[in-house]
Amino acid sequence: MPKASSWAPSLDELVFSLKSFAASMLALYIAFGMGLPRPFWAMLTAYVVSSPLSGTVRSKAVYRVAGTIVGCIASIVLTVELVNAPELLSLAVGLWVGGCLFISLLDRTPRSYAFMLAGYTAGLIVFPGVANPEAIFDTGLARVEEIILGIVCATVIHSVILPRGMGPVLLGKLDASLRDAERWTLDALEQVSTDARLRDRHKMAADLTELRVMTTHLPYDTSDLRWMTRPMRALQDRMVYLLPVLTAVHDRLGALRRPDGAMPPDLAPVVAAVRDWIAAGAAADPADATRLIDRLDRLEAAESSQATDGWEAATRFSFIRRLRSLVEIHRDCRDLRAHMATGDQALPDHLDPLARKRSRGVFHLDHGMAAWSAAAALLGITSVCAFWILTGWSSGSAAAMMVAVFTCFFASFDDPVPGIRLFLVYTMASLPLSAFYLLVVLPSFDSFPMLALCLAPTLVTLGVFVARPATMGKAMALIFGVGGSLSLLDTGNGDFASFLNSSIGQIVGIVGAMLVTRMCRSVGAAWSARRLLHIGWREIADMARTRGVPANDGFESRMLDRVGLLSARLAQAGGSVDVDAIDAVRDLRVGLNIVELQRARPVLDRAGGAALDRLLRGVAVHFRALSAKRPDPAPAALLGSMDELLSAIGTAPLCPERDRAVVALASLRRSLFPVAALEPPPLANEEIPQTMHQERASA
Repeated sequence: MPKASSWAPSLDELVFSLKSFAASMLALYIAFGMGLPRPFWAMLTAYVVSSPLSGTVRSKAVYRVAGTIVGCIASIVLTVELVNAPELLSLAVGLWVGGCLFISLLDRTPRSYAFMLAGYTAGLIVFPGVANPEAIFDTGLARVEEIILGIVCATVIHSVILPRGMGPVLLGKLDASLRDAERWTLDALEQVSTDARLRDRHKMAADLTELRVMTTHLPYDTSDLRWMTRPMRALQDRMVYLLPVLTAVHDRLGALRRPDGAMPPDLAPVVAAVRDWIAAGAAADPADATRLIDRLDRLEAAESSQATDGWEAATRFSFIRRLRSLVEIHRDCRDLRAHMATGDQALPDHLDPLARKRSRGVFHLDHGMAAWSAAAALLGITSVCAFWILTGWSSGSAAAMMVAVFTCFFASFDDPVPGIRLFLVYTMASLPLSAFYLLVVLPSFDSFPMLALCLAPTLVTLGVFVARPATMGKAMALIFGVGGSLSLLDTGNGDFASFLNSSIGQIVGIVGAMLVTRMCRSVGAAWSARRLLHIGWREIADMARTRGVPANDGFESRMLDRVGLLSARLAQAGGSVDVDAIDAVRDLRVGLNIVELQRARPVLDRAGGAALDRLLRGVAVHFRALSAKRPDPAPAALLGSMDELLSAIGTAPLCPERDRAVVALASLRRSLFPVAALEPPPLANEEIPQTMHQERASA
């Protein structure tokens, strides 16, 4: 049993609930005044679009209006053309809903709401409208007016009355992520051993993904931070590289330490200086970062000519370069955070190129699962419509509407069934309360103030629980149940028989959506985790097989997004996935190093193009053959190709591309063979290609 104090609402929860109730009552009052046929739909819409953060309400409002209008147009066209062929009309609506859902799932920005609403709005209009197709235009127009009215009322109320901007929340999460990054950096530099290190990486990736998603709402926020969108995005773009660079520094430190645990004498002082600068935090002198970078540049220049003398030299050179990158990232993050505090929306001159190079809105997209979700929506709608047509059931339209709505609402979940089941349980739990309002309470009142007064206790109480993430789904199900039943008054069907028939239709529709989803769309967290890994591995293999410089298509952001998504799946999967055998951050580093090697081709083609091709072919074969259930280590023959390529790079003239190739090759070796000894590379010989061929054949 929860503690009594846990039921008491906080001030923010109470304010949100009162604002949501005010928005719903305003929408209901205006709908009554306009003579709209379904005013309670406006009331429900106001609750659907409400959010504790005003920025998210405003950012989605325009897209929701656009989606509603597009869905209305589609419903009118489909009904006019196919009303005399109910089977074709059902198929057309199912295809429309599934197609819109597919596009929505491939757009992880506020814009996705436009596509999702365009989909199921057609179902909300077409299915009830087939009983009176001559009035489909009026019906569609009324639905658009009711829904837009609810959206506008909710947006105005949450934006004007005590708006809770997302700026402070976003800044709080950003500052917490920066503190965590500094803490983890200190742990890495001090070689602190922790069992939670891998989970810390995943948590950091998940936090960065959450920040990026929240930032998409920032331009619509009510706080002054909305003017800081460019610095915020630039800061997050720098943090994207922090995760792979930091893991690389930690790995190189471990590789370079002597058996007694001591650092090489020439590297120990600079590592200590970097550690002290990180520990100073925002209070550090900005000039210290410049001095550290200059010191690392001098050390790097001294090591450059010997970087290809062996793997220990290459690893030292890679460590110095990565340590310099680590200092640069922390410096840029601190500068951008301090710049945001000044309120200047323009980026500093030395950081402006970061904004121009960023890959805005690059997220992991799963076309396969989006297609399966669309297929589930199509199958559910056509199945329920077939039952409706064959039986002539008068409330079949309610069931068809529910299938369209629920196959869309929960499509982004790995397993939508628990969410749909929860909604079903609480929809059924709302029936006694709905019947009491519909059949006993409301018929006794004939004025709007009394109607609002009688709805207030229930809706304000439920609104408090909507503000709590843990209870939002349950509370929304109860609000939907009550509001959906009250809409029977709109059509003059507020009697027990109509209430019972409509409730059965809703329940059948929800059950139908749940059964279809379980049959063809429901997957577990472990399955999703393995799918994420395989998609990442295939992308790495494709990059390795492509001859040429990869396009700047946001691989880093996409892979980091997968790391964040993977962390949630691994936590849910429990012991069904070997967490210790899976390191998606290592895969991110492998991909970045492959990109660097590909970009160094102009130099490497003259010195060791054949060796590079053999190495990348072997890497591609390895990642194509990987299995999440049995993540085999990289084939040992790749070590020979790496040795050959390092020797070939040593014959190239000194230049920045050569240095980047050495760093990328040493990093790739450490990522794929973390326990390999730092030995000098053997001379290139003719047996290495044959060995590679045999290893690939065995794979």
